[in-house]
Amino acid sequence: QLQLVESGGGLVQSEGSLRLSCAASGFDLDYYSIGWYRQAPGKERDAVSCIGGPTSKTFYADSVKGRFTVSRDNAKKLVYLQMNSLKPEDTAVYYCAAVLGDPLMPCANYYYPNVMNYWGKGTLVTVSS
Repeated sequence: QLQLVESGGGLVQSEGSLRLSCAASGFDLDYYSIGWYRQAPGKERDAVSCIGGPTSKTFYADSVKGRFTVSRDNAKKLVYLQMNSLKPEDTAVYYCAAVLGDPLMPCANYYYPNVMNYWGKGTLVTVSS
């Protein structure tokens, strides 16, 4: 059974850092693109970043570019989202999601929430000012 589980969320002060993890089970992570998304209270779910499978090419939304870094360890079936210089507006529930990757197309071209097949339940990140 394919499963994604996020962890690493918590409360952090502005300009602090957190590292989120997305643990995959039940499938071969190597060939899947993983997206990170966030949803703040009362707002829609936004795409934050993705890392392609099997290319591992990355993409970042403008709002997090230069502050967030996505990486993957296929052997451990883990995908990470390192978040630095956090701001109060980064406060949200963060989700990871998976879809079978395309080696010829950057994940940025297709990691829309309605395209992703599998989702975790999310982890809450709260950034205090």
